[in-house]
Amino acid sequence: MASPPPTAEKSPVWHALPVADVLRALAVTQTGLAPQEAAQRLARHGRNALPPAQRHGPWRRFALQFHNPLIYVLLAAGLITFTLADYIDAGVIAAVVLINAAIGFIQEGKAEKALEAVSAMLASRAMVIRAGERHEVDATLLVPGDIVLLEAGARVPADLRLLRVKNLRINEAALTGESLPADKGSEPVASAAPIGDRSCLAFSGTVVNSGQAQGVVVGTGQATEIGRIGRLVGGVHTLATPLTRRLDQFARQITLFILVVGLITFLYGRLVHQMPALEIFLAVVGLAVAAIPEGLPAIVTIVLAIGTRVMAGKHAIIRRLPAVETLGSVTVICSDKTGTLTRNEMTAVRVMLPTATLAVSGAGYAPEGGFLCDGEPIDPLGDIALQRLVRCALLCNDAQLRHDPTSGWQLLGDPTEGALQTLARKAGLDPAEVAAAQPRVDEIPFESEHRLMATLHHDHAGHAEVLLKGAPERILDLCVQDTGGRPLDRAAWDQRMHAAAAAGQRVLALARCEMPATTTSLSMVDIGWRSTLLGMVGLIDPPREEAIAAVAECQHAGLRVKMITGDHAVTAAAIGRQLGLNAERVLTGDMVDALDDDALRRRARETDVIARASPEHKLRLVAALQAQGELVAMTGDGVNDAPALKAADIGVAMGDKGTDAAREAADLVLTDDNFATIAQAVREGRVVFDNVKKSLLFILPTNGGEAGVILLAVFLGLALPVTAGQILWVNMITAVTLALALAFEPAEPGVMQRPPRRPGEALITRVLAARIAYVSALMVVVTFSVFEWELARGSSVETARTAAVNMLVVGELLYLFHVRHFTASAFTRETLTGNPVALWVSATLIAFQLLFTYAPALQEMFQSEGLDAASWLVILALGAGQFLAVEAEKAVLRRLPVGRL
Repeated sequence: MASPPPTAEKSPVWHALPVADVLRALAVTQTGLAPQEAAQRLARHGRNALPPAQRHGPWRRFALQFHNPLIYVLLAAGLITFTLADYIDAGVIAAVVLINAAIGFIQEGKAEKALEAVSAMLASRAMVIRAGERHEVDATLLVPGDIVLLEAGARVPADLRLLRVKNLRINEAALTGESLPADKGSEPVASAAPIGDRSCLAFSGTVVNSGQAQGVVVGTGQATEIGRIGRLVGGVHTLATPLTRRLDQFARQITLFILVVGLITFLYGRLVHQMPALEIFLAVVGLAVAAIPEGLPAIVTIVLAIGTRVMAGKHAIIRRLPAVETLGSVTVICSDKTGTLTRNEMTAVRVMLPTATLAVSGAGYAPEGGFLCDGEPIDPLGDIALQRLVRCALLCNDAQLRHDPTSGWQLLGDPTEGALQTLARKAGLDPAEVAAAQPRVDEIPFESEHRLMATLHHDHAGHAEVLLKGAPERILDLCVQDTGGRPLDRAAWDQRMHAAAAAGQRVLALARCEMPATTTSLSMVDIGWRSTLLGMVGLIDPPREEAIAAVAECQHAGLRVKMITGDHAVTAAAIGRQLGLNAERVLTGDMVDALDDDALRRRARETDVIARASPEHKLRLVAALQAQGELVAMTGDGVNDAPALKAADIGVAMGDKGTDAAREAADLVLTDDNFATIAQAVREGRVVFDNVKKSLLFILPTNGGEAGVILLAVFLGLALPVTAGQILWVNMITAVTLALALAFEPAEPGVMQRPPRRPGEALITRVLAARIAYVSALMVVVTFSVFEWELARGSSVETARTAAVNMLVVGELLYLFHVRHFTASAFTRETLTGNPVALWVSATLIAFQLLFTYAPALQEMFQSEGLDAASWLVILALGAGQFLAVEAEKAVLRRLPVGRL
């Protein structure tokens, strides 16, 4: 049983209460709950788990595949033809509908799993104190009031108010977006403190980086911070994509058009030509079958599926098929900072020595890079002051770096200490050799009250020294001189420290202190105002180089990139400037809370950097942008990103270092955690949409030509040139076969130089609609011409209809090479060589059509007859005439300012 939703009664603000008040409110002592009381609370509050998400069953998902106006008309046509004993046409219609439904059912088979992923983040076991005794219990059995013990490496099993803390640091990056582990204490904080500043709370699902603690459970299941995010994910409705919206609108429009035209045709044939009711009704059924692009859903699905495969080869995994095209429509990308735009690997970028400031190149934990002074490289081994500083950084350090041939450099320990390890390696030091030369004898671990770490070392020559590392203000208070023996200039060092902090860097100071050779233990009493300042180091989680280039490419393509992070405003602004974003007016979470929806829309439009953002803030920002008509992509990798990922038009999650919650809430997962892949995905999305439009531009003239042939026959009182079954043959076999080639079309020139499509832009623009009408008219003329020519020379109606069907197919085959480019001429070498698939499907189509014309089984099914050479010559001649007519229309378009296609 999962925990029920929180009651309407407001919970105490646990982080603002002293420890004694918290214990009193929960009716518990330091010895923990009695087993009987724990059982009663479990019955009252429920298990420490999230409820499973509700899913559509397979039958309902299959039934929803038929929920489309076009399918409704097609089903009605099939039912009527079956009632009229036209079993072949009815069977073909039923087969078409079932094939489309099966394709849709398979593609939509992956259910949303965001809530399950959040649930999976809950710890499976927990160490508790009950009735004064320690017990390891199933974490789902924890209740408010349980006393829980934490140690390094443990996952926090529930939301805890910390009671006792020893050197506790917790990695909350997945929840808050902060790059560094958060220092924890037991003292209360302000009630209005944001999540990242609630230092006396440990949140469910986060991981203990170092230290130990004892805490009391204040929230389980849905009452935890992760549970609240789970409710946000569950309460967000998945938006329709631009393509699905356009196709739904198009389906409604064409359905209405078919019904109106069908009614007019029936009335005209019955009242004007006095045609028998059954005959004119069958003609109208044929008209409906002709006009409905029943192959369109299958073709669009295939185009999207092929786009999905192409993107998978470029490290982008599509979880929801229409998301491929949505990328091509995106106008704003809202990106999480940590791990997405940045590496999520702290890096030392500045070294402040007493007489110089050095820049450090390279990023991440790989010891690749060097040192530069005023832009010129230096030899780190020849700089004594630098060697003293990096030796201190290496020895006063508990982190370990290991190199894996497949995954690269991996950190075990604190990210800041990992960055200092890398810094020392860049300076030429070997950790094993340095540790052997000066082994550690004792240490004072980092504690928030001391704000420093100290280690005692002896060399093998009878010398002892203490090495210090910590907050600059604290270390400066202990120093009297620098490494050159000069008196400490506190004002100058403060100025350098603030300059680094203004650049978004975290600053650490390092120092040393001589000790008597007989010293074997270390305490804070030993560390007084007599140390020597070695220097300071500026660290930052740097932007990915490829992310900087990708942001520029997106901006060049007309996309606005916004960075949303849980980091502080100064750090966010510094990273934003390095990425090329507008960081002049940073919007913070507190500002978002203070703004109403209208004001937030204005501010969201003006700034590119949003700092100290909570999950609710991200949701409001996405909604504010969407309210302005923007199509929003949200990228992220943490649990805190999951609600906004699902609410955005397309959610993009990191697949390597990202959390399960983010991946399962997203539509697109980047397997290389690289923001640059998004630019490639946007490009592929635009290509996919172009290819969908080309498929429409190819299919609709065929349907228009077939419907036009029937309309013309009815209004002129002539025999129908094609039957309903023959129409379905053309639509499903030939049109789908040829349209499939368009899924493999390469990008149009300048695809990333044009602005994003307007969200309200019609699927079929005026220019494309004119093209469809023009080609439809050409197909009507050539098809009706060959049909009447065959009848005029004494051929049977079956032979004439066979010629008419082949005329339609030849017209389509030649038109395929026109539609591959919207306006470019078909008389180019690229027309034949640019898409080999087009040649293969053309050959396949010819084989199918020969079977249709000459195979006895298909002749019986579709009432077709074999054609002689004269018929084929006329068909090919008319096809060439149609080809040249379309070429002429494209030549006119190339010379006119026709606007957007």
